[in-house]
Amino acid sequence: MGAAKAAVEPEEGRAAKRQRLDKDRQKLPVWSARERLVELVRENQVLVVIGETGSGKTTQIPRFLYDAGLAKGGAIACTQPRRVAAVTVAQRVAEEMGTELGSKVGYSIRFEDRSSASTRIKYLTDGMLLREALVDPELHRYKVVVLDEAHERTVATDVLFGLLKGVCLRRPTDFRLVVMSATLDAAAFSRYFGGAMAAYVQGRQFPVQVMYTAAPEDSYLDAAIATSLQVHCDEGPGDVLVFLTGQEEIESCERLIAEAAAALPPDPDRPALLVLPIYAALPPEQQLKVFQPAPPNTRKVILSTNIAETSITIAGVRYVVDTGFVKSRSYSPRLGADCLQVTPVSQAQARQRSGRAGREAPGKAFRLYTEASFTQLAPTTLPEIQRTNLASVVLQLKALGVPDVLGFDFMDPPPRAALLRSLELLLALGALDSRGDLTQPVGTQLSRLPVEPMYGKVLLASGEMGCSVEALAVVAMISTDVVFHLPRGKREEAAEAHQRFMVREGDHLTLLAVYRSYCEVSRRERVHWCRSHFVNPRAMRKALDIHKQLQDHLQALGVVLKSCGDDMRPLRRALVAGLFPHAAKRQLDGTYKVISSGQAVAIHPSSVLHGRKPECIVFNELVRTTRQYARDAVVVEPSWLPELAPAYFARSAANQPNGGAT
Repeated sequence: MGAAKAAVEPEEGRAAKRQRLDKDRQKLPVWSARERLVELVRENQVLVVIGETGSGKTTQIPRFLYDAGLAKGGAIACTQPRRVAAVTVAQRVAEEMGTELGSKVGYSIRFEDRSSASTRIKYLTDGMLLREALVDPELHRYKVVVLDEAHERTVATDVLFGLLKGVCLRRPTDFRLVVMSATLDAAAFSRYFGGAMAAYVQGRQFPVQVMYTAAPEDSYLDAAIATSLQVHCDEGPGDVLVFLTGQEEIESCERLIAEAAAALPPDPDRPALLVLPIYAALPPEQQLKVFQPAPPNTRKVILSTNIAETSITIAGVRYVVDTGFVKSRSYSPRLGADCLQVTPVSQAQARQRSGRAGREAPGKAFRLYTEASFTQLAPTTLPEIQRTNLASVVLQLKALGVPDVLGFDFMDPPPRAALLRSLELLLALGALDSRGDLTQPVGTQLSRLPVEPMYGKVLLASGEMGCSVEALAVVAMISTDVVFHLPRGKREEAAEAHQRFMVREGDHLTLLAVYRSYCEVSRRERVHWCRSHFVNPRAMRKALDIHKQLQDHLQALGVVLKSCGDDMRPLRRALVAGLFPHAAKRQLDGTYKVISSGQAVAIHPSSVLHGRKPECIVFNELVRTTRQYARDAVVVEPSWLPELAPAYFARSAANQPNGGAT
């Protein structure tokens, strides 16, 4: 009897949970519009849906369409700009439908696929749908594609606009497109899709009192910490959402707020404080903590990147602290490099942030800048396609059979200079021929590798140079999250632990040393190994997954897997073969100049090479903070540059015989 009862209880628990989730669904603003929305999708091939964040459109609309039979004989794809959103939303919808994640409901993000042949609702990043289009340009698997968070205007979403517009023309009867946005820019989307119908879903928005600082703040981080504690001490119940720019800031504030809260004088009326971070590189199990209700008599302070602006909704938030900054990637065609930098938000972003305080009740938003500063912010955020490196996009468009990328039907065309620079880079990498057509086999191979073309070229070159085993490990380590962990209070101990991996020739070889050392440890010991070496265990697990996938890709492309052992020369040459556009030479005054652009750079303080002065380096990316830094660098021989990329360096050599910057 006992065993039978025990078996029934979890089932009953699941049923009760489903009932609770169904009740929650029915309270969402989108619920009352479900029949009308389904009817509009049936009647219109393209539908633009405008719905405030928190209206339930992301979790519910794909389900409404599935329940109405609109996916019959296929599936529904729902794109997200961010990996975290694709994963958390898929988990929620699977839970609501009472199904295992990966069966009827699944997700697909770069280097991780939790979907199957039986998946009918699939949440995936916009970049992953773009990759699926490379294999099947008509996307026959899908009866409906939902482009969510279209207002974010990521590069992949903008390219999908153009591609899906074509799919609509070629599949007039069995394909539906739903474009969803959280901001009121329906007219632009409707116009682009030939006067498409627009539907508005009323959100739940309570009044939010917005407060500004009287004078500019010296440090927005100090102000964010002070404001969070002030809200905790002086305001009524409700959680606090603080917008910061990245993982380092979040980790630093997490510690300082927790320490300051512990030092507050005792007050029986004041709740306990629970500080929780959320950012893309955080392990999924820790990300989920922000969605769980706070324990009794406890207030949550959630420290988030701009991911919580529109991609995810966190219940219980009544107070928002907006630092007014965001970390964004911008591309300079002149420099031929991406720059990661902290920039002011737009007015539209500031409004989205403040609105998070009024989802469930009246709230307050504390903007850590003056009202005059707000009026000077850009009205909207510049679409990513107008400020990013387009090499991957151009390569994918070429692989999709788009001959004239300059004439592609972009909603907002990117700068011509950026497109031309991308075409030049792909020509130099050997992916395109002089007519701009995809080369065989290199161009096709590069388009199939799920990494940036420059790293793809490193992998292909490593096959010829006999170091593909090592190159795979390096590219996997570059593609994962931050590997080295520097906890405050233990920085010296951590730096000492990291020292044993340091390789004098540079950061790529140092990452290889970490990877090799990790792989030598038995699976059972790996968590302990990471703890004692101050290495991020999730980053290492992810690196192993990426390594496995890239290895499968290389084998499918016929690249021979071979190790160069302890001779790092072939590996450094392979890195030059792909990263040559990011080559820099030491000048007489000890600074570095990027050879292709003449841009002055310094070696990043986190680099193994910081403080040393090798004659020539190649690096992964430029980071602009107080100055322009080259991040993740490796020492190379200057003579390798014209040898391995002759066409690219011919101009430099012609202008300056010593190979200096042009």
